[in-house]
Amino acid sequence: MKPQRADRRRISSPLRVDSIIRYERLSDPILIKRAKDGDQKALEALCERYAERVGRIARRELSDQRDAQDAAQDSLLKLCQRIGQYRGDAQFATWLHRLVVNTCHDTAAREGLRRAAPLPDEFELEHARDGDPVAETLGAELRAELSGHLSELPVEQARVVVLKDALGFSFEQIAGAARMPVGTAKCYAHRARKRLRERLAKEAAA
Repeated sequence: MKPQRADRRRISSPLRVDSIIRYERLSDPILIKRAKDGDQKALEALCERYAERVGRIARRELSDQRDAQDAAQDSLLKLCQRIGQYRGDAQFATWLHRLVVNTCHDTAAREGLRRAAPLPDEFELEHARDGDPVAETLGAELRAELSGHLSELPVEQARVVVLKDALGFSFEQIAGAARMPVGTAKCYAHRARKRLRERLAKEAAA
């Protein structure tokens, strides 16, 4: 007589439920890895974590509150767009700091282009870095006279020469903000300076 087999009972166990991910508790490296892999929530958590720091940097770099807010928002947008470019060669905070500072410089140059038409009343001359004679004459005593001459120049030429010689922006900053090649910005500055020299020479000879 065969021994009676014990009934095989199916052992049931509750389904395993993954715990909810608490993104705010994840470390930077994990958030960055997940964000680069396409995890939108990780990217949002990263932006949220660094939003206050980005705002502080922008306010330190830009005196105008509205410009600082714009630069901070642009920086966070660039963070989302460029997270894939972060290779880990430097600390993430260092990489982000550089991104924010560069964005602030671009914002300052862009706003300078928009506002410098032709010369702002409150501008103060910075010593020209290239020693150009036109830049050296951009003093307060000639402001009204030069403003008249600048108004006769093409708008882009006038703005470039003011940003370069009066406000001290680099050609790279001007080109980035105006969305033009650096060579074009230099060409505009050269033409504007030449025309200003000619007009100043005529008035001196008169």
